Amino acid sequence: MSDLPKCPQCGSEYTYEDGNMYVCPECAHEWAKAAVVETEGERVITDANGNVLQDGDTVTVLKDLKVKGSSAVVKVGTKVKNIRLVDGDHDIDCKIDGIGAMKLKSEFVKKA
Repeated sequence: MSDLPKCPQCGSEYTYEDGNMYVCPECAHEWAKAAVVETEGERVITDANGNVLQDGDTVTVLKDLKVKGSSAVVKVGTKVKNIRLVDGDHDIDCKIDGIGAMKLKSEFVKKA
């Protein structure tokens, strides 16, 4: 019996490991191993370095992120204060100065 997590996108149980990522062969969804860890039914979200994130934390963006539907870019090193953790593919809700409300993936940030 496999101890790999089911795909968060489609629920498939046929996921496999590829380096530090999990991959679903049915819907081609990929997600980081360190991004979400479930312990006894409790969801724990970690940053790119494996540090546990909590509501209200301050994080730093690790790579340039294009803002969908806009020509704006969130630059490397941008500090994001007072994050809020949510369920879904993009697991961080936040407000970024000059851009506004955004959703980020925890794999692209580190705890400040």
